[in-house]
Amino acid sequence: QVQLVESGGGLVQPGGPQRLSCAASGIIFSLYVMGWYRQAPGQQRELVASITTNGRTNYADSVKGRFAISRDTAKNTVDLQMNSLKPEDTAVYYCNAAHILQRGSYWGQGTQVTVSS
Repeated sequence: QVQLVESGGGLVQPGGPQRLSCAASGIIFSLYVMGWYRQAPGQQRELVASITTNGRTNYADSVKGRFAISRDTAKNTVDLQMNSLKPEDTAVYYCNAAHILQRGSYWGQGTQVTVSS
């Protein structure tokens, strides 16, 4: 059974940091592109950052220079370090695992990040 379990969400002040983590089980982690998406109320889900099996990263323009995605193949985890957070970063953040050859992907249950003073 595939599971993606996110952690690290919560309330953070503007300008502050927050780190999200996603633990994957039930998949061969090294065969999956891992990503973080987010969905704000009334908005579509959007890609925040992704990391390929060989560590190549991709970021949404809105988070470039502030967020950093990383993966640990030994622990089957993918983290999202978020710095200089803004109120517009408030959203539910979802972990995603997409197989490099097969269509479809897996999603975590999401974790709420609220940026507010």
